[in-house]
Amino acid sequence: MIKFFLMVNKQGQTRLSRYYEHVEINKRTILEAEVIKNCLSRSKDQCSFIEYKDFKLVYRQYAALFVVVGINETENEMAVYELIHNFVEVLDKYFSRVVSEMFSLLWKTSFRAL
Repeated sequence: MIKFFLMVNKQGQTRLSRYYEHVEINKRTILEAEVIKNCLSRSKDQCSFIEYKDFKLVYRQYAALFVVVGINETENEMAVYELIHNFVEVLDKYFSRVVSEMFSLLWKTSFRAL
């Protein structure tokens, strides 16, 4: 089960966040900071799956944009990895070009595809 979905730029700024379980605002901020730090600090040679607290993080990098999905431990990481890719492909077709700034303006439209 997907717990949350984040889109983050290389500077660590959250461009899009969607939570599928209730998380208080102050805890979201802390969670996002820790998740971003974990993903951005990894090299391209390292695996895109991270075990973090009681869930797993699956992420992919597209140019200056990181897409991070938090899932429970029973979810298939490869399926989520492919889901991320398909989601970005749909955004790329829909918007002609995936750019991190557009997510701050059009995030509601993009989540209809998810």
